[in-house]
Amino acid sequence: MSDLFDTSSQTPAPQGPRPLADRLRPRSLDQVIGQDKVLSPEGPLGAMLVAKSLSSLILWGPPGVGKTTIARLLADQSDLAFVQISAIFTGVPDLKKIFESARIRRQNGQGTLLFVDEIHRFNKAQQDGFLPHMEDGTILLVGATTENPSFELNAALMSRAQVIILDRLGLADLERMTQRAEQDLGRALPLKGEAREALMEMADGDGRALLNLIEQVSAWKIERNLTREQLATRLMRRAAKYDKAGEEHYNLISALHKSVRGSDPDAALYWFARMLEGGEDPRFLARRITRMAVEDIGLADPHAQQICLESWQTYERLGSPEGELALAQALVYIALAPKSNAVYTAYKAARAAARDTGSHPPPLHIRNAPTKLMKEIGYGAGYAYDHDAEDGFSGQNYFPDGMKRPVYYLPPERGFERELKKRIDYFVKLRAKRQTD
Repeated sequence: MSDLFDTSSQTPAPQGPRPLADRLRPRSLDQVIGQDKVLSPEGPLGAMLVAKSLSSLILWGPPGVGKTTIARLLADQSDLAFVQISAIFTGVPDLKKIFESARIRRQNGQGTLLFVDEIHRFNKAQQDGFLPHMEDGTILLVGATTENPSFELNAALMSRAQVIILDRLGLADLERMTQRAEQDLGRALPLKGEAREALMEMADGDGRALLNLIEQVSAWKIERNLTREQLATRLMRRAAKYDKAGEEHYNLISALHKSVRGSDPDAALYWFARMLEGGEDPRFLARRITRMAVEDIGLADPHAQQICLESWQTYERLGSPEGELALAQALVYIALAPKSNAVYTAYKAARAAARDTGSHPPPLHIRNAPTKLMKEIGYGAGYAYDHDAEDGFSGQNYFPDGMKRPVYYLPPERGFERELKKRIDYFVKLRAKRQTD
């Protein structure tokens, strides 16, 4: 099976019609668009090539940014045989054949760059199978993945390969690619300026997708340049990249949460809409919105949590898409609400203290005394019933004996917590007065 993917010794096949994306594939690294950060002489890949010390790599980036092209050109520039496989279609027996071919090739004086597309699809055992062949120099591994390698790849494999992050192509990069395509086609695309920009937006940062769209547009027999609206009726927009189980899921929910924390309702609505468009379960979003109210607003606006719960309940009654509006209303409310993590911080500090002092018993005067023996040994003795005290406050100690009284909850001067701070200050003064009486 490895011979099917080994391009080091194949004779050229007869040339038929070639897709635009194949015709425009860069023939040298300086023709690669949008990855100057890693390919320049100061970048990680550029520096390796200048030093002639190419190491195993993991190319991490979204689809259509040049991972396969860069791997192929690295092999060309390093005089290595280029062998390409896909983790989706390759099993352990196939890998053994590939490693054996690489070993023979090495004995004959040529190294092998093994390019593994979708490397994150290999399981742990398959990933471990690469290690000895990487260590003894049989192969130089270049893996490509659209998923976060730190989530998907073994630590042992990661320690033997440098992760190179490839960027999503921006509009300027896509425009350069469009101009290159027009040169190959010998004519400009039949699009007005706004439609040209819309075409690049449809590609969503994916160069391969852009070239496929350009090929479709260039085949149309039309007399006048199309407007944005006319283009939209002829082409479908690409589905937004969104993996509900992958890193993109966590990136977007992080962006949503931080937008709320930053009191930006417009940004919050944008990320909320992005997740819905990607197919996210609105119930997950309802849960996270409620969590934001608890974590980042807290008692600065006690009503925020109730609004989130009510919006969640409204969604359950209405379903999609009508119920999503209720979630959007709650999102805007908490984005504009006063922010406080004082209770969250106090809670974490109390949990830490509880772990450190977990064996300290409560003081005798607040222990439960349901039996005669417990009363005889002092359980509950001296307890001051607060309702009988002046101002309904006894000022007794409720921490373990010998433990210095800590302060966990420090409400800020924002929202409703202004009032709570006044109450705390009141009880601090009253406690000090009781202790001196």
